[in-house]
Amino acid sequence: MSEIQRPGALYQQVAAVMREAILSGEFAPDSLLPSEAQLMARYGVSRPTVRNAISALRAEGLIDVRHGKGSFVRSSGHPVLTVERRISRTTEGKFVMPNGDIWQETEEPSTYRTHTTKATGRLLQLDEEEALFGCDRLLIDPATGTHAMHRTLIPFEVAEAVPLLGKEPCKPPAAIYWVLTQAGHKLTWTETVRAHMPLPDERTALQLPDATPVLHVARTAHGTDDRPLILEELRVGADRAELAYRITADKQPTRRTRT
Repeated sequence: MSEIQRPGALYQQVAAVMREAILSGEFAPDSLLPSEAQLMARYGVSRPTVRNAISALRAEGLIDVRHGKGSFVRSSGHPVLTVERRISRTTEGKFVMPNGDIWQETEEPSTYRTHTTKATGRLLQLDEEEALFGCDRLLIDPATGTHAMHRTLIPFEVAEAVPLLGKEPCKPPAAIYWVLTQAGHKLTWTETVRAHMPLPDERTALQLPDATPVLHVARTAHGTDDRPLILEELRVGADRAELAYRITADKQPTRRTRT
């Protein structure tokens, strides 16, 4: 029996000892934890104390409870999927996404009309409540089972200038880039990444275990005058995927010498 001699509520003491066992490898990653009865005997505590300790460790993201199977130690390994965030072009000038062939749609894309929020308006350099076309996709990587949510937002004014986007706002991103270049735009992109705890619909769609944050990637395509044209948002579980970027050094502008 492990001796409990720590300050705090009894369940916190049990959680602290179990945490040490997990971090030291005594309870190995992906392994099934001992049963409640075994933990009660091991630590000399009641069932409610054990359950509260497990709940605390779930909230920390150290334990994943699988219904009908028991409590498992979370894996400490690397994400199973690396998402390349590059954009390439073919000799014909068309765009190629390095991960474009790994994702499969789990259902038909959803097209709708919406408005800018404070967050999307900032990225598109628009006021709040500006009209947008939206397209939502639910995706899966068949090789790893990783789920993702992809959203494309196109301002009405961009769709009016490039009518094909208003007619088909759910074109894949590479096809949208092609349409924009055919309309005369020389594209550049900016991208931001942040993490947040999932909303209920995100947790369900991405099939996230407890205490798992979402990686939220926002990519803005800019036109020739650097004006934002479209916004893409990709959301994926931080326990499943990592993002990879290819970085090149920008050329500094040449300084003119005074004569």
